[in-house]
Amino acid sequence: MPLYFTDRLPPDPNRSVQQTLALTAEERTRSRFYFPTESGEGVYLRLPRGTVLRQGELLRSAEGIYLRVVAKPEPVMVVTANSPLLLLRAAYHLGNRHVSLEVTPAYLQLSPDPVLKTMLEQLGLQVTEAILPFEPEPGAYGSQISQNHSHSSSDHYTLPYHHTHSHDHEHYHGNNPNSGHGSIESIE
Repeated sequence: MPLYFTDRLPPDPNRSVQQTLALTAEERTRSRFYFPTESGEGVYLRLPRGTVLRQGELLRSAEGIYLRVVAKPEPVMVVTANSPLLLLRAAYHLGNRHVSLEVTPAYLQLSPDPVLKTMLEQLGLQVTEAILPFEPEPGAYGSQISQNHSHSSSDHYTLPYHHTHSHDHEHYHGNNPNSGHGSIESIE
């Protein structure tokens, strides 16, 4: 009989768990879903919508059964640079494209994308492909960018400073009254 997990708890390495659930970064954004466990049993997640699970977090069922979330190894691109400034520039350009990104002092990790790989290499970074756990940043407000607000990398072919959008939202372009950009504009 499948179990329903409704409570999310912070990581506790000392907590004894009955099961682990290995999920990719994308799967950890599914708050209401059925997953098979490594033991072959099924579990249902019934968490608040918008929940993004993190490596090591615990889930608890109504029956008091604990499950540990594990970041499952998956295909990623690992980005390194010869200088911290170059790595910071890469993070800036990827952030402008709303790319899910794992940020560390020594490297960046993101899902494979040939367009982004070309962009990063043109910026002078080294890009290797690997199978590793992927733990992207949760975002400034604690959750991933919603799927309906994501940018396709195919929207961004002109590099490095062109920024286009395929949907409506506003941008602030400074306060010079003579520039034509003195207020918030709607981009169509």
